[in-house]
Amino acid sequence: MTERSIFAGFGGQGIISLGQIWVYCAMKEGKNVTFFPFYGAEKRGGIARSSVVVSDGEIASPVVTTPDSVLVMNADSLPLCESILKQGGLMLINSSLVREDPKRTDIRPVKIEAQAVAERIGNARIANMVALGALARLTGALDIGEIEGILENFFTPDKHKYIPLNVEAIRAGYEAV
Repeated sequence: MTERSIFAGFGGQGIISLGQIWVYCAMKEGKNVTFFPFYGAEKRGGIARSSVVVSDGEIASPVVTTPDSVLVMNADSLPLCESILKQGGLMLINSSLVREDPKRTDIRPVKIEAQAVAERIGNARIANMVALGALARLTGALDIGEIEGILENFFTPDKHKYIPLNVEAIRAGYEAV
């Protein structure tokens, strides 16, 4: 199994953190991973993308040019993600913020109201974790069964108080698709 993914949104949506947690989880499962962040100079509101590869085998190239899956967290990311996604690829769309449908008919679009789910849980800033859960289920690239323990190792002790909220968001995303 090899899953090449690009996560796209704007700064402040946790796109870079999502990529880091995604590959950390896969690494803890014994998989090979690569992670490349891309972001604008703005602190919030600029371009943010994470390019990740998760594989059971060796990774020939860390560069993702034609992803198997993409996450579209904001409307500005839709055209780019649509143009690079492979034929038959998965496009997970945060329909809370992306109202437009993709134009391509040869891809598999799946909508999730990641922002709305996160708000119902109690914090709009965890929409990225809702998306992580949904992507884990749709791609099969991650097993979220041990997610709490993995997050305990990922987050520094001063951030452990946020783990239950993140776990709830991940599980909500997993169940939402």
